[in-house]
Amino acid sequence: MPQMQPMAVSQILLRLLIISTALTSLSYGDVGTAARYSPPYTPPACYGNDPSQFPSSNLFGAAGDGIWDNGAACGRQYLVRCISATVAGTCNPSQTIQVRIVDRAATSGSRPSREGATIVLSTTAFGSIANPSATSINVEFQQV
Repeated sequence: MPQMQPMAVSQILLRLLIISTALTSLSYGDVGTAARYSPPYTPPACYGNDPSQFPSSNLFGAAGDGIWDNGAACGRQYLVRCISATVAGTCNPSQTIQVRIVDRAATSGSRPSREGATIVLSTTAFGSIANPSATSINVEFQQV
């Protein structure tokens, strides 16, 4: 059996690394549903009445049961992108937003536009990626 040269082994490993990096960058994250909720947003489940928890961009949301993680979701940030909706043309698929979780959807003071969503977005966040009159959308999301 021929012995591989050390240079050949390192080149193979480098190529495998490049290929695996390229393949993982093609996958955006998880798929779920997003709904919207309106003010009042306080007091949220995460940090009470502390106004500093709300980003100045108003890009925030409430975690559905699937990502709530017994409260560990508080403060997590997610990249969110609309991928489809019941009504064609609802999504702005070229727009990706970063939201901070500040609440739990099941206990939020303002009720979501659709129960059971993976993530419930503020009106500003929802309107950034979809038609604000939509009730719910399908999203790709990834924790950052």
